[in-house]
Amino acid sequence: MYKDIAYPESEEDVLITDNKPLSVTAAGNYKAQNTPVTLMERPGKREDYQIYYVADGLIHYFDEYDQEFLLDKGHLLIIRPGEKEKCVLHAEEQPEAYWVRFTGRDADNLLERYQFSKGTNVYYIGTSSDYQWIFGQMIRELQLMRDNYEEMLTLDLRQLFLISSRYLQERNRVGETILDEVEEAARYFSENYTKPISVEDYARERGITANWLTQNFRKITKYTPLQYIIRLRMTYAKNLIDNTKCTVEQIAAAVGYDNPLYFSRLFKKHTGMTTSEYKKRTQHAGSREYVPLQYTINMRKFEILNQNGVISDTTK
Repeated sequence: MYKDIAYPESEEDVLITDNKPLSVTAAGNYKAQNTPVTLMERPGKREDYQIYYVADGLIHYFDEYDQEFLLDKGHLLIIRPGEKEKCVLHAEEQPEAYWVRFTGRDADNLLERYQFSKGTNVYYIGTSSDYQWIFGQMIRELQLMRDNYEEMLTLDLRQLFLISSRYLQERNRVGETILDEVEEAARYFSENYTKPISVEDYARERGITANWLTQNFRKITKYTPLQYIIRLRMTYAKNLIDNTKCTVEQIAAAVGYDNPLYFSRLFKKHTGMTTSEYKKRTQHAGSREYVPLQYTINMRKFEILNQNGVISDTTK
């Protein structure tokens, strides 16, 4: 069993009672490897909340009536104060789970606000890499305990609830299959936008049509896949202009275009300025701190799309 665990307290099994609005008290990552069977139990007398997210494989969950639920990748399990919990991990099923414990006087209302109502413990919230990133952040914050770490933890937890709730809302609106395909496409585009990308080839590899992908991608994000890719490239191009001395040719190649003139036309249409005009304006306004685009995309991929207007150009 691989474990990456963080507790701010000296005793791992301390029962938490907290008068704060919200407080994260522990977090971790379990990955079954060598141990054939691992049993995780929680006594019913605990007064805090615990969440499990299944990142891979299969987890066997038994509720307080000993009813078994098979939780595969993308499922979220919420255990509330006073509820018993038993999870069984079989190494042959290659399970991996992230978890977090929290407490606070606003915790119950917060769960209700984000559609995690009492009476339901298991939810499917999708397989976005954002979830594992957030859990990883909480583990690091608890391990390092840097300045303001408690506030960072509550922000991370709220973000977890927010992203999960958004998935549930969008799934109800468009369906689980469509939402999962769009999220997977957005992830692929955000990780590969600096390379030549063919939406048609991508759709074919996924076993769907380009028209189906375009229609449903627009339904959720308000943009077509091609518009999304262009926005990613133009955002990266602006970062390179702001923070490097690269030529137009170098920037075009860095963001996925082998034709600098084509790139320049797209850039002007997107920003309303040529690259040289943009450079002069940003120099006049003062240098800005560089934010790695990959982080921005991973954690804000749909929020990026809500900035400025629609770009109707297509990639090559």
